Order: sequence, then structure tokens, then C-alpha cells
Amino acid sequence: MSFRIRAARIDDLQHLYEMAKLTGGGFTNLPADRDSLTKKLERSDRAYQRDTEVQGDDLFVMVLENVETGAVRGTSQLFTKVGQTWPFYSYRLSTLSQTSKELDRTFSAQMLSLVTDLEGASEVGGLFLHPGERASGLGMLLARSRYLFIQEHRNRFGDKIFAELRGVIDEAGGSPFWDGLAGRFFGMSFQEADYFNAIHGNQFIADLMPKHPIYTAMLSDSARASIGVPHTSGRAAMRMLETENFSYDGYVDIFDGGPTMVAKTNDVTSIRNSKSAVITAIEEGEIKSIISSGALEKFQATYAMVLENADGVTIDEQAAQNMDLRVGDMIRHIPR
Repeated sequence: MSFRIRAARIDDLQHLYEMAKLTGGGFTNLPADRDSLTKKLERSDRAYQRDTEVQGDDLFVMVLENVETGAVRGTSQLFTKVGQTWPFYSYRLSTLSQTSKELDRTFSAQMLSLVTDLEGASEVGGLFLHPGERASGLGMLLARSRYLFIQEHRNRFGDKIFAELRGVIDEAGGSPFWDGLAGRFFGMSFQEADYFNAIHGNQFIADLMPKHPIYTAMLSDSARASIGVPHTSGRAAMRMLETENFSYDGYVDIFDGGPTMVAKTNDVTSIRNSKSAVITAIEEGEIKSIISSGALEKFQATYAMVLENADGVTIDEQAAQNMDLRVGDMIRHIPR
């Protein structure tokens, strides 16, 4: 398979813009707006150039490239510390139980509270794979290669990490959650609010959204049913995150109600179990794995057939070609 993950460059703008137009909305980290995408790439370039291994307000953008054709067919992002430019808001789903002695009954009510609990955490997001590549396991390569990058630069990332999954979107591109809750206060459609957030950030939520808890019983049935439910296209991503030791802990997106998956960074499976080793030979291996090499803007990742030995590992010829690796080079690897 002649694909590799690499650091995004400024000249990837057109590739990202074309993919952004395919997302179908509700994809805040990949807006179909050239100016916003340019700013993302410029911010990412600054992050790759910063050589101080401490946590900062960085964004790393990566792309999936076909090595043979040079075509970019996917992208993903890493945010090292959210909530620094503006507050990072989530809804937190909780339960309030109250007892009436007169009725001799206990009532439990679910509530949504606006919180900034995840400020300071790291985020994996912005993952998009071109529809034409979705049957080849490349989504897993895009997702898991980020964890190998984190392990290589562990001090740049927080002790908690999360991923927001896109929520339920109807056939018309609307959000039942938005229509049933926030949309009532803002006088704008979900598409308008989502686009505004992608371009300008969500400070307008803090400015206009009521701060008191919202009882879910007061929402419409469709809005209530969408709380914490991923978009149909995100169910596989949710299962993948669960395999990586992420879990849903009641945090949901303030726009579409999609679930936020949270983990302790050091407990993420691909971070905890990845190994570094020297390449001892270029020959067919036994275990299909994800391998990475290089740091910061030189970071690359690909699929490889790997065989461990007493002195290091062997990798197959195709993987070596994808990343221009030779005997004696160091890699990080994790079984698929």
C-alpha cells in the first residue's frame, strides 16, 4: 500500500479545501473556507518549527498522501492544549435526584450543564478520509499515527486527551439537537452557527447562551434522542476510540450533541504499547503494523509488515519505500 502520513504543508491548501467541501457540514475543524484553512496551515507550520518540548497552544495538521501520485486523500489534526485562545465549551450530562416525602417518591431528572472541564487537555480531531479510500484501512492509519506522534513528543501534550465525534445530522443538513436547544436562543440555523464557529470560534456561545442547566425533559423527543449519539459515519470512529481506551463520560458537543470521548493520555493503547526499534533488515515481516519515523515536520507513518528480533525489527520493502527508510534507521511501531 503506497500511502504515508506526513506533516501538512502550506501548499496542501487546495487539497484540504477540496476535501472540506466533501464533509457535508458539522465538521468544525475542516471548514470549506480558504482563509480559515490557510490560518490552520500557518499555525501548524509554526508548531512544527517550534523546538521546545513543552506543552503550548499548538495545532499539528497531518495529511495522508499517495506516495506514487502525490495525491492527498485524507487529513487529521492534533491540538496540544485547548481553551487557550477562547474557552472550550461542552455540555455535561448529569442526573439530579429529588425526593418528595409527601408523595413518597424519588424523581430523577437529566440535565445539561455548560462547562469548560476539558480546558488544558489535548484533542485529536479533524480526521477526514476521502470517500474513495474508505475500504482500505486508511482511516485507522490516519487515526492511530497521531498517537505515535504524541509518544514521540509526549511533553507537548496534556495528561488528558479527548476526541469529539460529529453528532446526528438529518438529511437536510440540520441538527435535531441544535434545533431543540441552542438554536432557540441564537436565531440561526445549525449550518450558519457551525460555519460561524469554524471561522470565528465559539465565544458567541458564552456571550448568548444561558448559563443555567437545561432539563432534557424540556427538549423535543428528537433533540433528546440525539444526545451523545454519533453521526452514522462516526460509529466506526467511536469503536476505534473505545479500542484505544477512550470512553464516553457524559460530555457532548454544544452544537450537535455528539459524544466527546475522553482518555488519560498515557493510557491510550497505541501510546502505551508502541515500541521504538532499529531497522535491521528490509525484508518481508509477519505482523501488519503501523510504523513511524522522524520528528515534527519530518514525521511520517505508514503500514508495514514487521518482524521483531533480538536486535530490532525487519520491515517490508514497500514500507521502506513509502518513507525512504534504510537499515539502521529508528522507527516506532504498533501492531494493527
